[in-house]
Amino acid sequence: MKKTLYIIFFAAIAQMGCKKFSEFQVDPNKTTAATPDLLLNAVEQSAFQSTNTDVALASRQMINTDEINLNQYYGWNRASYGNYNNLRQVVKMEQAAINLNKPQYLPLVKFFKAWNFLQLTQTFGDIPYSEALKAEEDIVAPKYDKQEDIYLSILNELKAANGMIDANTPGLQGDIVFGGNILQWKRVINSLSLRVLISLSVKENDTRLEIKKRFAEIVNNPTDYPLFTGNGDNAQLKFYDLQGNRYPYFNSNSMQTAYYMDETFINLLKSLQDSRLFRFADKAPKFASLAATDFNAYGGGNGSAPKDVNNARTLAGEVSKINPRYYNSPANEPSIALGYAEQQFILAEGVVRGWISGNANEYYQKGIRASMQFYNIDEATINSYLAQTTVQLNANTNPLANIITQKYIASFMNSGWQPFFEQRRTGFPVFDTTGAGVLNDKRIPKRWMYPESELRLNQQNITAAISRQYPEGDNINGIIWLLKP
Repeated sequence: MKKTLYIIFFAAIAQMGCKKFSEFQVDPNKTTAATPDLLLNAVEQSAFQSTNTDVALASRQMINTDEINLNQYYGWNRASYGNYNNLRQVVKMEQAAINLNKPQYLPLVKFFKAWNFLQLTQTFGDIPYSEALKAEEDIVAPKYDKQEDIYLSILNELKAANGMIDANTPGLQGDIVFGGNILQWKRVINSLSLRVLISLSVKENDTRLEIKKRFAEIVNNPTDYPLFTGNGDNAQLKFYDLQGNRYPYFNSNSMQTAYYMDETFINLLKSLQDSRLFRFADKAPKFASLAATDFNAYGGGNGSAPKDVNNARTLAGEVSKINPRYYNSPANEPSIALGYAEQQFILAEGVVRGWISGNANEYYQKGIRASMQFYNIDEATINSYLAQTTVQLNANTNPLANIITQKYIASFMNSGWQPFFEQRRTGFPVFDTTGAGVLNDKRIPKRWMYPESELRLNQQNITAAISRQYPEGDNINGIIWLLKP
């Protein structure tokens, strides 16, 4: 009997010895495979966190008095390929959706690929696209695709994504933006298509891209291409008083001590008697006795002036800080990545350019109203604002300037780099470069240089991309295809 027990015992030991050690580390009660819903949560947070003080500095909305900030003084050089990390998460979501037979996540895969690739190509110009993210195919040095081809592919992918969603498409889990409502994503997809198309305005006669045709197709067919109908449709991140979910600048010491408002932005709001100023900024200390609703209580620093000049003005109490809610409130306001107000300004521009029929002023006023409502301005104040001749679209000889300026105001502390990209495309509003602090020969950069790591890891392909785009070499003043008539 003992002999039999010994044989069974040693057989069991031998069988256990055939298992890999890693198998004993797996908790059978926990999943080891990524699921699309968990990945979607992370992908949304990475893509839609669009609140960034660097943008406010580069777009002449704020200044920094603690350092010679290269965004403020236009002395930047290289940017990163961080969006490719986001794209790798999107690919994982795609794989999980296929493996677990959850096709409802696939249109969002197309959307977030388009979203991240768009950010990359707007930053640099040509980028790895068709061969990017193909490590499983042993492509470690992907070729650089032309920006024109990337834009065409993005438009086609967004159109395909829209077609993959209908009333029978199952809802989503892990969706922190729309609570799983897949039909809301159809609106986001089409609104992004309009943003992409309007960014191509310089190329409106390019027969390959068919920009006007695509724009009109979306706007004139709301059944197949639904769009945002109000602020409730905004693609935005909400913040909560929970660890890891608070407003990005909550309790930020530098926001309280180093960041002030830019005077060109302040003066623009004051010239328009725009009550959003009271939501954006705090009163300048020198004018503390004035009412918070008195436009004379606010002042700004000169974003193009040397740091010591602005420091002297802040010490004199002449310059407003950002409104305290931006650093005192853990929830503050959502971060709009793509919103109804922007969409209405895009539609207004589409009418002005003759891409669609309609009333440009109506779209324009809806955009302003939506922005002011987002910042909790009361209806009576909004109506008075819209009645001003300085605001009305038809009273201006250059309606495009009005539209882009209002889009610029609405972008304060949201929308990512859109206000800078829009100014780069249209020239509106004018960003001051007259001060002695501005670098880059007082020029506003047109792009960012490629990451240095690419020069080491993908030298042949990046060298070819630079040569075909920028004869003068990889520099921040190179004109990307998107901006060339």
